[in-house]
Amino acid sequence: MAAPALTSGLAVLKLLAGATAPLSAGVIARDLHLPRSTTYRLLGVLADGGFVTHFPEDRAYGLGVATFEVGTAFLRQDRLERLGRPVLARLAASTRSTAHLGILLGREVLYLLKEQPPRPVALVTEVGVRLPAHLTASGRALLAALPEVEFRAIYPDSAALASRTEEGPRTVASLRDLVSAERAAGISVEDGHVSAGIASLAVAARDRAGRPLAAIGVSLPSAQLGDRRDALTTAVERARRALSRRLGGSPG
Repeated sequence: MAAPALTSGLAVLKLLAGATAPLSAGVIARDLHLPRSTTYRLLGVLADGGFVTHFPEDRAYGLGVATFEVGTAFLRQDRLERLGRPVLARLAASTRSTAHLGILLGREVLYLLKEQPPRPVALVTEVGVRLPAHLTASGRALLAALPEVEFRAIYPDSAALASRTEEGPRTVASLRDLVSAERAAGISVEDGHVSAGIASLAVAARDRAGRPLAAIGVSLPSAQLGDRRDALTTAVERARRALSRRLGGSPG
């Protein structure tokens, strides 16, 4: 049974997904051969559901957070856990640190897997826990791998960001600067942003199109970070390449 509105709505999402920048309603209507009135109604419904974000200054529309969440939902299934667990176990053993795997859900990072060394430190990054993405190395590694338009969809304004320990970025502007610096460095690092005295390093495994699949990282006492940072960075990057290959993504 045909569902014209659903078909048209999916066509809008596919068009936005293939665009390199937000599109105006006029362009969407033209490319999909839809009446302008129908296009605006579709965009309104999609925006109400979080699948589309309106950028008033640009008079344009881009993908919303809900689209990203649906698109990455398969990662929460058994496939990622089965393929990621051996990589995580090797990382924990080689670094003698707690290793974890997480995905981005809107402004939060969801931890799916954790492997611990023989003498682990107490962490809040338990399996199933969600934490503010801007405070965690895993969350920021994933944010650094997103196109700017998706970053803007997740953080559309300059509202203050939550804090746990009085450390970490407190505004969207400072978060953008930090994410840009970590993108250039190739690794995200937080020290005391989530738990005082605990530091974490993380990188994002990507698919062949360069989109983030999941973040893989390690946590350890802050006092150990300085001497071990280079070795941990190398180990985490090696694990990222291994995970990317297993997931069918780009190891580069």
